Amino acid sequence: MRKITASATGILVIATLIVLPLVGVWMKGDPVSRYTEFPPLTHYVEHAGFSLIAFALVAATALALFVPLAGFLFRAWRSRPDRRPASRFPAWGWFGIAWTAVAWVLAWTRFGWAAPVQPFTFSPLWFGYIVVVNALTFRQRGSCMMTAQPRYFLSLFPVSAAFWWYFEYLNRFVQNWYYVGIESMSPMQYFWMATLPFSTVLPAVLGTCELLDAILGRPPQPSPAAPGSPAPRWVPIALLVTAGLGLAFLAVLPDILFPLLWLSPLLVISAARMLAGRSPLDIEPGDTMARRVALLAAAALICGFFWEMWNFHSLARWIYAVPFVNRFHVFEMPILGYTGYLPFGIECALVGDAVRRWLRLF
Repeated sequence: MRKITASATGILVIATLIVLPLVGVWMKGDPVSRYTEFPPLTHYVEHAGFSLIAFALVAATALALFVPLAGFLFRAWRSRPDRRPASRFPAWGWFGIAWTAVAWVLAWTRFGWAAPVQPFTFSPLWFGYIVVVNALTFRQRGSCMMTAQPRYFLSLFPVSAAFWWYFEYLNRFVQNWYYVGIESMSPMQYFWMATLPFSTVLPAVLGTCELLDAILGRPPQPSPAAPGSPAPRWVPIALLVTAGLGLAFLAVLPDILFPLLWLSPLLVISAARMLAGRSPLDIEPGDTMARRVALLAAAALICGFFWEMWNFHSLARWIYAVPFVNRFHVFEMPILGYTGYLPFGIECALVGDAVRRWLRLF
């Protein structure tokens, strides 16, 4: 299969992910200003109500994903190497626990003296979470991303902010969530208030994945098999066309295509990597594709639980508006909405892999 260059791959990904959703706005005949409002305040998508049939279909899909994932993780836990932790829990980890506890109390209480800082507690919660997860990994392995790869670790924060701003952009076309308490903010105030918590997404998910990897260990690997043949060229092209059409019609059919908000970026980036002659996802020596996908999905789901839990009683928070399945909430999130975290974990890894490659160039 003929490869495309790295620069062409980047242009292809950016054009597909950024431009195509705006094509749907043009096809629908809506004013573009509606989708570029900042902060986003206008609710212009009228979502369909609850549908038992749709709920059952989505629930069946969710079970088809969660049951194998749970089974894989259970077997990995049962067969994990029996070894003692490599180090004691570090002092800075205890600081992270104390920091997180204080931020949690401030986030979920309404002390008058703490009123000026209570809308800004989400970022401290996640900074504390990231430190604690790295400390647990350090205890298990004797090293962690924060201590062994500080350049990579620190680079994830600004990239993470841009990464999640992209999902905020896609949400403009489906409006599946919106924020409470931003009505009086200026564009600059909203930008900085949102960017800081957005910067914690990648360090949290990838740090949690590293912790799961450390806890479960890697079973002894058989002799490496000969590398398989690359996928036929039509496979990544088909993925790219499917994802591109979904993005182009996102604003036209938001109630039907809203799951593509989470799936299309994954398909686009994976397809572009395949066209460039690379694996859809980087795999470390001694690991397998199935294992890494499972750990990433589980890591995003764990982070999703904490995102939704800490959001639930926070002063500055978000609320969901999901068509067809908006019932049986766990915190603010309808229970089937947690399925979106599974592909999201893989998307985090794809961006993390790109950061590693960029850092090798400098």
